[in-house]
Amino acid sequence: MDKKRVVDIFIVGFALFAMFFGAGNLIFPPILGLESGASWMASISGFAITSVFATFLGIMTVVVSGDNFSDVGNRIHPIFSVVIASICMLSIGPLIAIPRTAATTFEVGVQSIFPQTKPLVSSIVFFTLTFILSLSSSKVVNIIGKFLTPVLLTILVILIISGIISPIDPNLNLELTNTEAFVLGFREGYQTMDLLASFIMAGIIIAAIKGKGYTEEKEKKKTTILSALIAMTFLLLIYGGLVYLGATSGYTTDDHVSRTELLLHISNGILGPNGTIFLALCVGLACLTTSIALTSAVSDYFSKLSNQILSYRLLVAIVCVISGYLSVHGVETIISVAFPFLAVIYPIVVCMAVYIVFFGKFVPHKSPYVAAISITFVIAVIGLLGNLGIAETTMNQILISIPLNKYEIPWLLPSFIGFVLLAVIANKKGSQTI
Repeated sequence: MDKKRVVDIFIVGFALFAMFFGAGNLIFPPILGLESGASWMASISGFAITSVFATFLGIMTVVVSGDNFSDVGNRIHPIFSVVIASICMLSIGPLIAIPRTAATTFEVGVQSIFPQTKPLVSSIVFFTLTFILSLSSSKVVNIIGKFLTPVLLTILVILIISGIISPIDPNLNLELTNTEAFVLGFREGYQTMDLLASFIMAGIIIAAIKGKGYTEEKEKKKTTILSALIAMTFLLLIYGGLVYLGATSGYTTDDHVSRTELLLHISNGILGPNGTIFLALCVGLACLTTSIALTSAVSDYFSKLSNQILSYRLLVAIVCVISGYLSVHGVETIISVAFPFLAVIYPIVVCMAVYIVFFGKFVPHKSPYVAAISITFVIAVIGLLGNLGIAETTMNQILISIPLNKYEIPWLLPSFIGFVLLAVIANKKGSQTI
């Protein structure tokens, strides 16, 4: 491999890492470590599957399907493509991710420096800036983003290495068994929403790679995959380090500490007050940059989807208002409300990614993929109804009877059986191919 290609792979890999490395994601690994205790390694394994490996699968899905997310959805059905893309955009946009960036900014950044500030005031300022900068053609956001990511990463590396060398409390409590910790990590990984974002980010990265001259299909795929591996490796290292810091934070689950409080406690215990203030500033500004990027992406997508009937400016305003309203409820509330929704959409998207990546070359018919996704959807809805308390006993009994349910993947075996059966039938009948 020539030197230029190696350099390009690392440049794109770090760019991809920066896209996924949202400041809001920092609050998930530490609480996972705290709740896992001595079983923190098992929790990392579960977390890595849904937040890192699944994200890599999402990128791979786009790579093997074409150049963007529409190419993925069209393998199933054009309407399915629009529906899934819209759901992903709403999830990483005004319903979950954008409000969470504002809430994280308040709880980690604003409140730690200006403790008297009200959430509503912080939200109004945050989304006023988001609105203005989302409409501006200025390169301020790009400059801030390029500066903040390496600075924030440097602080985190120092935080993690210092915490490993001199942990706040090296005595690990046995909070959960390995199986329980794995399941907890698996579920907590949903909240990063990196898988949903991967389908959008992959298109951007592929376009950048083609812009560097890698237009031939084989070299485009290889360069994208290697760049993604670099990004995922760094994500895993950062997430793993933060989980360990949570496990050695000195807190126990009896302390009922919130995610943002735990992050600030760890930072203060390792970096001291000044280091914590600097971290808070970087997290707040990085969240603002993320909010602007997501607001722009969501508004642009729905403006194009409506054939400009809904203007970009109007959509930016709508996104900011909805996100601002939801953000004042706080990080913990947003996360608790988001989980049932993510528990449905995540298995569907994972299912789609798994079958397209591993069987896309060998199974050309559409019906097996439709069957696998439909079965997964039904099982995910059963789980949702149980979580919402609707016929809870019946729903839980159904789930318990399905293999692999205790590992949070009850959809896997039934969807595989449905996929294989429809593949055999489709092959005999010669039904519609992708």
